[in-house]
Amino acid sequence: MAVISGRDADRGSEGALPEDEPQSASSEKNDPLTDSEGLDLVGILSAVEETAYAWDLRTGRMDWESNALEILGVGDLGTISTGAAYHELIAPEHLNIRLQAFSRSVGADNLRGVPYRIQYRLRPGGLRSGREVRLEDQGRWWPGPDGHPQLARGVVRIVDDQYLEQQSLLARNDIDELTGQLNRIRLTQALGTVLARTERDRRSCAFLMISVNNLAVINETFGLDVGDEVIAEVGRRIRAKLRGGDVIGRYSANKFGLILMNCGANAVHSAADRFIDAVRDATIKTSAAQLSATISLGGVIIPDQANSVQDTVNFALRTLDVAKSKRFDCFVLYEPSPAGEGARLRNKTIAEGVVSAIDENRMRLVLQPMVSTSSGKAEIHEALLRMQRHDGSLVSAGEFVPIAEQLGLSRLIDRRTLELTVELLKKHRELVLSVNVSGLTCTDRDWLKTLRRLTAGDPDVLRRMIVEITETVALQELDQSVAFVDTLKELGCRVAIDDFGAGYTSFKNLKLLKVDMVKIDGAFVKNIADDASDQIFVKTMIELAKSLGVETVAEWVGDERAAKYLIDAGVTYMQGYYYGMPFDSSDYVKAA
Repeated sequence: MAVISGRDADRGSEGALPEDEPQSASSEKNDPLTDSEGLDLVGILSAVEETAYAWDLRTGRMDWESNALEILGVGDLGTISTGAAYHELIAPEHLNIRLQAFSRSVGADNLRGVPYRIQYRLRPGGLRSGREVRLEDQGRWWPGPDGHPQLARGVVRIVDDQYLEQQSLLARNDIDELTGQLNRIRLTQALGTVLARTERDRRSCAFLMISVNNLAVINETFGLDVGDEVIAEVGRRIRAKLRGGDVIGRYSANKFGLILMNCGANAVHSAADRFIDAVRDATIKTSAAQLSATISLGGVIIPDQANSVQDTVNFALRTLDVAKSKRFDCFVLYEPSPAGEGARLRNKTIAEGVVSAIDENRMRLVLQPMVSTSSGKAEIHEALLRMQRHDGSLVSAGEFVPIAEQLGLSRLIDRRTLELTVELLKKHRELVLSVNVSGLTCTDRDWLKTLRRLTAGDPDVLRRMIVEITETVALQELDQSVAFVDTLKELGCRVAIDDFGAGYTSFKNLKLLKVDMVKIDGAFVKNIADDASDQIFVKTMIELAKSLGVETVAEWVGDERAAKYLIDAGVTYMQGYYYGMPFDSSDYVKAA
């Protein structure tokens, strides 16, 4: 390392570093591309606007690489020949940043030193000069026998606004803002990399999912800001207990994911206890009060128990749920279950089948007639969704919709159903269709936007559409259901309550919803000819609905005796196998 030292300042000659400092290649090489003896390190440093220094903190002397004056824009080497002189050029508001970097003794390593990386503004012409540069200062310092720094080596580089923006963008892309840990995307990417390595090297690692147990109570009592303080502190405590090479990231609001390198089934229990103790054993100081927190953990060994990112995360989340159901401060390690694995694979296959059927336009509508008791004709048809397999066979909605709803796919299904329904209504101008929507759609503004876009405000199409929402959803999300129903009626659609009687919605709520039709749950209809209690229940519902001006539909009508009773009871429409099986919408023809 060709240097300019403080004691050489008045004669401008090159000096040598102390004997314990390594020598670098000469700076006098002119062409590093053709130099066979070594690299032109000074030329490389200058090209990237960097210079290097060695600082003896016992004497204060700073030795600089020979390009320091040029890079820093300092006219006199004496102004940077000692630590004190150099600090005179640092902006006052940033000086503490550098001083603090050399006062941290945590993790001091006599061999490798203590790393530091800081940024500050430097005024090469003195504090009163108008010119300044922003520097990034990175290096290591070594402690003496008393633990205080005695030697530091570092590299200083000029950073501009573009570099700072890139660093900021990198941090935003990689780091969770609240906790300073990896964000969910980078955590899962790191997990994917580790999985590939463990399979190649045949080493076991562990992935843990950690949840803060009492966060909901803290949020309710003290507010979300205090809850955030607890989350951040829990993350810091867990990170402090990690070994070198382990990875932590924030997976979701109150969950952290940990990747424990070279950690098998036996060691993972000890690691889990370490994290539990770190969080539990001391209170957390917040802006509101001293609080306590506990954590639950679920873990999986990779690649022994999972060999994909998706499986690893899913298994860890599943075991975390088990741990949370047992007690606080609990760790559960994943145990494969043939029955559970079979159900998981089945659900995964259904979900993949639904998505591919939507993408490949293999969703179909079948129609089931709703016969008017006054005219005896099918005045309305219910549009029922079917999924077509690659072999042409159809899968009923009951086989895939419940799983799809649990996996959050119901919005995709409802939008595709809406597209097919509107297309059919435009094709057959006399057809009236009733279509089901899931509970999530009742709060989905995009579904309503799609309805407006597909119909283009055509009143003829809208008046021939009846939207069915289930009674249980209407009851659970009453305010949102009211808003959803009001919007549909403003557009010109009619609205029906499906499975009426299953959730015991009061007629007061029914009146509040202002629906046009109730579909009586088939469970009360299928045995109505012989069950006196069903007869009383259905007749009461029909009479109350009439008093509110609401039409009624009896589902699951299976025989003539049931149909006769329902007609006598005054039901408006009947639907069931007695009046027709569902048929493909392509086979629809206008009734005479």
